[in-house]
Amino acid sequence: MEQWLTPEFWRSVGQGLLERIIIAAPSFIVICLFAIIALKVLTFTLKRLKQLMYFRIEKSPSGSSAESQKRVDTLIGILGKTARITIWAMIIMLLLKKIGIDIAPLIAGAGIAGLAVGFGAQELVRDVISGFFMLLENQVRTGDVAILNGTGGLVENVGLRTTVLRDLSGVVHVFQNGKINSLSNMTKEWSAMVFDIGVAYKEDTDMVTEVIRQVGEQMREEPEYKDKILEPIEIFGVDSFGDSAVVIKARIKTRPIMQWSVGREYRRRLKKAFDTRGIEIPFPHRTVYWGEEINPLMVRKETAENA
Repeated sequence: MEQWLTPEFWRSVGQGLLERIIIAAPSFIVICLFAIIALKVLTFTLKRLKQLMYFRIEKSPSGSSAESQKRVDTLIGILGKTARITIWAMIIMLLLKKIGIDIAPLIAGAGIAGLAVGFGAQELVRDVISGFFMLLENQVRTGDVAILNGTGGLVENVGLRTTVLRDLSGVVHVFQNGKINSLSNMTKEWSAMVFDIGVAYKEDTDMVTEVIRQVGEQMREEPEYKDKILEPIEIFGVDSFGDSAVVIKARIKTRPIMQWSVGREYRRRLKKAFDTRGIEIPFPHRTVYWGEEINPLMVRKETAENA
């Protein structure tokens, strides 16, 4: 025990380690070259695999190519990260073995340490398992617009541990996969914009419905929007009687993430169509009743005018 505390002991250990490193230097070079080649081959393989999957998606008669490409990007990203970690772990073990370090106890120790960490890092394990099932079940992909735990935004990254959203203001939100209690994907396969269109009570609802339909059909026939709008506008009819308006509900189905641009343009055109046909879009009115207390004021006002 006392010899470990002497400078001569550590000097001899350092010299022996240095000698082993010098002897194993050619092997180190070969292993590093192998690592570089393996990473290059991995990058090339993943790229070709992605291109092949994109090609099959484009040739597929069914399904949305954009939706399938999102899933491919997410899965290829996870596969690439996992493969790179595996390659680097193998390289490190080979380097340690070449300098005379027995890696078997290290592997056994790593297993025991991993078990101990697993008990202490239950949230990490839960996050990884939750992330795995999110990817397996295709719940959300990179590029989707989703609402996680009440926060909406564009999904920038889906990993095994966390999911990253960026909202409309540019704020980045990071969620642990194990703590995602509610997930609403707004752009899976298709999207929709729902309209609650209010008109005055004096208007003919059948005529208003026809105008709503005509505006939707005109947009759908134009080259700019015919690929964005999937189906003719759906008009559900009179949905409610408001305080100052009759509310008609309608919906337009679009390709994913296109519902907002289509919806803004549709509202603009519908407003112009209503103005052209004289259809009133009402706003709340309020009638004020003054009661008997107003009489003295009226007398004083008349007196001032007569004067």
